[in-house]
Amino acid sequence: MTSDNRDKWYPKSLPLDQAAAARLGAWVTAAAGEALQANELDLRGANLSGGNFTGAWFSHAVLAGVSLAGAELWRARLEKADLTGTNLTGSSLIKATLDQATLRSAGLDDADLTSASLVDVDATAATFRRADLTNATLLQVDLRGADLSDATTANTSFTVHVDDHTVLRGLSGTLFGPVTLVTDETEQELDGIALQRWLTEHGAETEVLSGFTYYAKLRTGFSRENPSGIVRRSSVDGIDYDEAFTRNLRWEPTEYLRLYELGHNKIDHVEITRAEADAFVARITEALSTPPQEN
Repeated sequence: MTSDNRDKWYPKSLPLDQAAAARLGAWVTAAAGEALQANELDLRGANLSGGNFTGAWFSHAVLAGVSLAGAELWRARLEKADLTGTNLTGSSLIKATLDQATLRSAGLDDADLTSASLVDVDATAATFRRADLTNATLLQVDLRGADLSDATTANTSFTVHVDDHTVLRGLSGTLFGPVTLVTDETEQELDGIALQRWLTEHGAETEVLSGFTYYAKLRTGFSRENPSGIVRRSSVDGIDYDEAFTRNLRWEPTEYLRLYELGHNKIDHVEITRAEADAFVARITEALSTPPQEN
């Protein structure tokens, strides 16, 4: 899916950088159909609110202070982008990839981050008020001083760092820990009942789900150290939910384990630790995140 409404939209202001302004202007006026290629561009000074950036590439781009309020960013690639102070209020970031992005003091109030990927992200002092984090993956996200008032979670991976300034009042839904509580002198990992109590004490209405069990798939020629893929299983109210980490760089539903249990899948697997699974995810993400070469 690519952007197709440019004949009805034009930036309220172009980037100050001439090369970035030329690239954006050419894309806006060109025939619809191609996603914007804005990798490594300096887009500061632009007002891109309301634009359709479906499938756009903003990897390593500088978007600090840019307005993307109400923008469509479905499946946008924002790896290692600088989004410091960026206005993403009301934007759609469904299935967007923001791994290793900087979101310090960014505004994501009312944003839709369903199935978005945020891995190793600095989101200190960012606001996620009323944001939708359904099925989102937040791994090693720094949320110290962030505001998640009335945000919604559902089966959300919530391996984050928080402090006493993180606002969680009204946060609702279901999530997986652990969460690391950072104080002036210590770091304390909270999970299970301890995390549930801490969230409740801070005004959250979320349910902490049981953790994942991870498995490495062992096709012929592959090993536990170098698996052909990984899957994970969680249980909610006695019902198993299985996901595989895919080439889309996200956890997506899979029938692999169920079919294996029924004898319909001959690919073996072995249980692995969370650290091993995280290492596989990091390795595959690095390998597949290289932006496409421009002609």
